[in-house]
Amino acid sequence: MAAHVWPLAQPAACGKWLRAFPRNTAIGVVLVLLGTAWFEWNLVQSDISDLAEFRPILLTGFVVLGVGCCFFVRDYLAVRGLALVACLLADVVLDAQRWHPSPLKNLITVWAYIWVIGSMWLAVSPWRARDWLNWCADQNFRVRALGFTGVAWGGLITALALTVFK
Repeated sequence: MAAHVWPLAQPAACGKWLRAFPRNTAIGVVLVLLGTAWFEWNLVQSDISDLAEFRPILLTGFVVLGVGCCFFVRDYLAVRGLALVACLLADVVLDAQRWHPSPLKNLITVWAYIWVIGSMWLAVSPWRARDWLNWCADQNFRVRALGFTGVAWGGLITALALTVFK
């Protein structure tokens, strides 16, 4: 919710940043390395016995893949890195809501699966993120609408967290 206040307060500056985001290599490297480290941590913590024999190979392979992406797949690296981190974050959100008895948890489930589907779609066609962000940033009204939507959704989730999901 806090991240969506910026588009409300400074839509022109936020729009400029949104236009530059898809090709921002520095942010992309940070996101891909964060996603790689997070995935490695998940793999280390996994207790799936079927993976035990292959765990050293998988750990090495995913580190090589993550670091290699930073050098060889630099085009739209920020979009791909964000997609990776969003999928891992969706996993945490889905694990957290799984056992809650309220049917309102389905809002969180749908939200997390939107992250996953959107992330997969943008990971294979990252130029769509560029096109969508450029469209959003073309007018300050659209940037503000995006910010308002994020603040409203964040407010709803915060209200649910403080009342239903406590």
